[in-house]
Amino acid sequence: MSLKVHTDSSNPQLWRILITAKYAGVNVESNVGVDASSKEFEAKSPLGKVPVLETPEGNLFEANAIARYVARLGKGNLYGSNIFEAGQIEQFVDFAANDIELPGSVWVFPILGYIPSNALATQKAKGDIRKSLDYLNKHLNTRTFLVGERITLADIVVASSLVYLYQRVLDTPFRKQFVNANRWFLTVVNQPEFKAVAGEVKLCEKMEVAVETAAPVKEEKKPEPKKEQPKKEQPKKEAKPKDDDEEEENEFEEKEAKKPNPLDSLPPSKFVMDEWKRVYSNSKDIRAGANPWFWEKFDKEGYSLWLADYKYNDECKVAFMTCNLVAGFIQRLDKVRKYGFGSLLIFGNEPNLEIGCCWLFRGTEIPQEMKEVDDYEHYTWRKVDIENPADREIVNDYWAWDGKFEKEGRVVNQGKTFK
Repeated sequence: MSLKVHTDSSNPQLWRILITAKYAGVNVESNVGVDASSKEFEAKSPLGKVPVLETPEGNLFEANAIARYVARLGKGNLYGSNIFEAGQIEQFVDFAANDIELPGSVWVFPILGYIPSNALATQKAKGDIRKSLDYLNKHLNTRTFLVGERITLADIVVASSLVYLYQRVLDTPFRKQFVNANRWFLTVVNQPEFKAVAGEVKLCEKMEVAVETAAPVKEEKKPEPKKEQPKKEQPKKEAKPKDDDEEEENEFEEKEAKKPNPLDSLPPSKFVMDEWKRVYSNSKDIRAGANPWFWEKFDKEGYSLWLADYKYNDECKVAFMTCNLVAGFIQRLDKVRKYGFGSLLIFGNEPNLEIGCCWLFRGTEIPQEMKEVDDYEHYTWRKVDIENPADREIVNDYWAWDGKFEKEGRVVNQGKTFK
């Protein structure tokens, strides 16, 4: 059988096809450097997608679909030894596309110059990649490969989707917690079949960072004033009757909106959140004004205090990106506003910055509204012991934006207040 794959450049999308072919013992010729916009190529791929596999039966596009096709053609049990393993392999192929390649492109493509850089989008992508690596790390705790006891299509696709990340951004500090995933990745990419296609995969030593870009501001032309025309009376439209599905949807939305929050059912407290926010905002000297008021009114039965440190402070090297990270966290906290108050501080100077927070919440535990925010799991949380004078002083430091903050020499660079 004669097979030929056409693509515009040699990249992991092509590699997974050729690596699969080597394991499967299938002969696939590669044609790299095609013009995807040409009429000749359009005949092979009407949507202009690359890579495209040319077979005697017709053409196939989408790299994963091609890799699946090649895996089924050959030998080697690349699809596992039973139906369940085949299902697991399909699961990991989809996982690679949705949970690695999608956020990975948001992180790496700006570095490669393919798309503009956006600090908030990059930080979100980092968190998504961290989740995916954490899942792989746990899955591989007792396994050598993703499915079964030997390399399958799952290993080929997932490893190839991680190559650019390991080469450019997953530096030693970032990847150190993913020991099992790292071991598996190095095992796969150093197999003869993988190296014959992709060559030596060298892990990055320093995380590459894209230059922040801003979209150009377009000068809008002011529209010429229109001459007033006499208004014509429009016939009234009859109200469109709502169908049953629409009425049910509206009823569901109304019920969701009216769903009571357990924090609203707590007994009344002498400490009122809105009053504290006003006192804090109006205090010219936080230590002399707001802090004494806070401890005089504080109700430990109705409120709780929490300290939170960013888990990945070793990534906070650039001030504006670290500030954007904090700002993004605050932007996602609208549901917490009624039940929380926080001081989010950036300590130190470039390239050694740290993020720390102090939070006041209604209730004795962290509200569910906070736990549902993506950023929540990126922090380590510790409940403040208000009977401990040292803990109380840390809270005073966070409210005032100065002090020791548990660590000698921890100097505030800048901060934001959530209220």
